[in-house]
Amino acid sequence: MIRKSIFEIVLGDQWDDLCDVIKRHYSLKPFSDDYVCVRGEMSEVYHSAAAKLLIPFAILFGAVVPFRGSNVPIEVHYNSNTRNGNLYWDRIFKFSDKNHFHFKSHMEHIQGNEVVEFVRLGVGMRLKVTAEEGAIIFRDNGYIWRLLGVTIPIPVNLVLGSAYVEERSIDDSTFSMKMIIKHPLFGVMFRYAGKFKLDR
Repeated sequence: MIRKSIFEIVLGDQWDDLCDVIKRHYSLKPFSDDYVCVRGEMSEVYHSAAAKLLIPFAILFGAVVPFRGSNVPIEVHYNSNTRNGNLYWDRIFKFSDKNHFHFKSHMEHIQGNEVVEFVRLGVGMRLKVTAEEGAIIFRDNGYIWRLLGVTIPIPVNLVLGSAYVEERSIDDSTFSMKMIIKHPLFGVMFRYAGKFKLDR
């Protein structure tokens, strides 16, 4: 039996709309030992003055990158899990030779085209996933806190704003990525952008 990848399940018929490099990037199958690594450079890692006030609280949950930088080398390691089928991420931002910041999370498929990306202490961001013009798009659908097996909606959007993430093909082996969290009153709170090469 041929198993579908995690995001082939999430996107359903839209999976075929993705460009090839994006498909290969998200090719990990659930309940497997599949592994993917991408390497690249973040042209920008930014947070606003208003966001800086929130960083001490966000660090507790491992929810943000607490530094600013430009032309930052980065590696992102993805692996599936043989026990629960979730997708695990380890993003390594290399701000200097000695300052490597790990931003770790894991992603669970909830229903339809919705996933939740969890950081520490059970805090998660719900994301609607779509394929648009060959790109994969993640749109914020609210935050939750999983506490003792109970899922509780939490109004983090009121403080941080809403998130948008996209990955677009550049050629057969490279793609661009951008992430923005924007508050309706305070404007852009966090913004990342970069280019990545996918190992074969």
